[in-house]
Amino acid sequence: MIRPRVLLPVALGTNRDQDLADAFTAAGADPECVPMSALRSGDRRLSDYQILGIPGGFSYGDALGAGRLLGLDLTGWFSDQLRAAQDSGMPMIGICNGFQALVRAGLLPGESDAVLTVNASSQFECRWVTIAPNVASNSVWLSELTEPIRCPVAHGEGRFVTSDLAGLQRRNGVALTYSNADGLAGERYPANPNGSEGDVAGVTDPTGLILGLMPHPENHIRARQDVQRGRLTGGQALDLFRGAVNAVNS
Repeated sequence: MIRPRVLLPVALGTNRDQDLADAFTAAGADPECVPMSALRSGDRRLSDYQILGIPGGFSYGDALGAGRLLGLDLTGWFSDQLRAAQDSGMPMIGICNGFQALVRAGLLPGESDAVLTVNASSQFECRWVTIAPNVASNSVWLSELTEPIRCPVAHGEGRFVTSDLAGLQRRNGVALTYSNADGLAGERYPANPNGSEGDVAGVTDPTGLILGLMPHPENHIRARQDVQRGRLTGGQALDLFRGAVNAVNS
């Protein structure tokens, strides 16, 4: 099996790139963390890779709003490359700040306006949550998920707001929802850490190739990463990354 190459663009303030690289490596891919300067200079091009993963962190310090400058970078410097990659069927994922960047770049959700704004609690939220996959989703990222997964959240601006949530739900574009420990939706704060309407934790574009989510699945790819009261909790997220890697190899 060929190990697909994964581009992980790194901006000033990005701090989850090595975690995401670790997840892709465990899933059977060869990730490379590439500074934005190397992409701007042309030393690296998106077409050299088979998967794009935009990691979380406080890119550019979030001084002008979460993910804003990274989103502008994506559209201002790499819009042609992104469009070509999208047309070629490249799987893409954006996590936390990376999700915010994909939304600001207009790649998610794809057919309606959306923003990720200040948490309903008006404070930074950092805890483990349970997120349930939408079994009707067409996303390659969810193709091998068979149960809810547990992973941490760490954000101050993660409340997903869209002008057409009902339309997004009708096409199964809501890929992941915050849920209780049994994987059942409808439980609000603190299970839903940011107050997103519909308990939205992650969305896809209409093709299912582009996924954005606020929680950090890259931080629960091994059982030992989540132990409570001396017992393993289960719900590791490695299969989320395997889904995309296997889709590239199919």
